[in-house]
Order: sequence, then structure tokens, then C-alpha cells
Amino acid sequence: MNAKPSSVEEYLSWCSPEVREKLEQMRATILKAIPKAKEVISYRMPAYKTSEDLVYFAAAKKHIGFYPTNSGVSNFKKELNPYVTSKGAIQFPLDKPLPLKLIAEISLFRAAEAQKRAELKAELKKKKE
Repeated sequence: MNAKPSSVEEYLSWCSPEVREKLEQMRATILKAIPKAKEVISYRMPAYKTSEDLVYFAAAKKHIGFYPTNSGVSNFKKELNPYVTSKGAIQFPLDKPLPLKLIAEISLFRAAEAQKRAELKAELKKKKE
């Protein structure tokens, strides 16, 4: 997928039915967990943002990549033990069910983290005025 999709729907339409089904599960889980998040395309993949980008996901050859930034991975190290992870990425194998509850928990964590950061930023801005 080298082209930039114009929407999440377009991105999903480029995937095989089996992969698209998993991506749709992930999408629904994220939207249910953080309904105030706006669905966008960022870095050529579906992303969810409020005051900042919270989480992304993408299809790969043998896995679904989930990108909840560094804090989303480091704060769930124990729960993510069965999966391949790196600084800000998690690989969920295509041949296994998605851990939807964990995806929701990580999404909620990132939304709360972003909310706190936005509140702190607003508070600092008020103090400067």
C-alpha cells in the first residue's frame, strides 16, 4: 500500500476480506473505547486523535500493527508479553484472535494521557496570561 488513502474506508477496501474483518474489529473496538476521537488518516494508516494522535493501526503481511506510541506499549508491557513489540508498536498475528479488551484498554489509556496533557497545557497557558 504505497498510495495515501483518502479515508479509513478506502484504506480498508484495499485489504483482503480476512484482513479487513480483523481491521474492522479493531476499528470498532477503538471507536467504542474512545468515541470522542476523530478518525483520520495519518502516516498512510487509520489513526484516532483528540488533542493529539492517540493510536494507529495498519495491515502487514503476517500481522496487524497497532501503534499506541511508546507510552501505550511501555505501560502494558506485562499484558503485551505474548506479542512482538517495539518502542511504539505491537504486532498482532493474523492467525490469532485480536485481544480486543487489551486494545480498548490501551486506547482508553492513551485518551486519558492526552486529556491530562491538554489540561496541563491549558493550565500553563492561563498562568502565562
